[in-house]
Amino acid sequence: MQDPSPIQRKRGRPPSVAARQSVLETAHRILAEEGLGRLTIDRVSIESGVGKPTIYRTWANSHELAMAAFLAAPRDAFDAPPVNSTRKALTAHLASVIATFDSARGRQITLTMASADPESELAKAFRNQIILSSREVGRALLAKGVAAGQLRQLPDVEVVLDMIYGPLFYRLLAGHLPLTANVAQRLIDTLMAGIEV
Repeated sequence: MQDPSPIQRKRGRPPSVAARQSVLETAHRILAEEGLGRLTIDRVSIESGVGKPTIYRTWANSHELAMAAFLAAPRDAFDAPPVNSTRKALTAHLASVIATFDSARGRQITLTMASADPESELAKAFRNQIILSSREVGRALLAKGVAAGQLRQLPDVEVVLDMIYGPLFYRLLAGHLPLTANVAQRLIDTLMAGIEV
């Protein structure tokens, strides 16, 4: 049976906080203990006690659920940290993303993504749940920095976001250089030389 479409999964009431947490914890446990290949919506439904229709209202398929569990498990890595300096906020944000991918689960996801078809459901889930999610945090931080007078007006925010996240995900997926903790500081220092007031 194929997974339902995004339109189908929007029907009905959203799952409760407790149900969502149960689903994510179950998915995280399966990922950590047995890997991505053993994660199915059927199994998560049975082991979490949450019905499949409820799960499908939030996640289109097991790949999206895996990415959501990956993000939620260790920390809310893509949230903007509460600091007043745009430079510090972006650096802390990127450092958290890097730390998330440096976990055993993060390395497993990376290895899976490196061999995935770009048009596969897994690749789409990775783009939606991880790349686009992190970019939205960066977008908000840049807008806040411009409004606070810390950054220049940005003629093309999308290109600036590419400059922030492109090297991170390139290192992550191509593996030509390690994705270490100091990469965040070096990336943001280089970027700020061009856009900071």
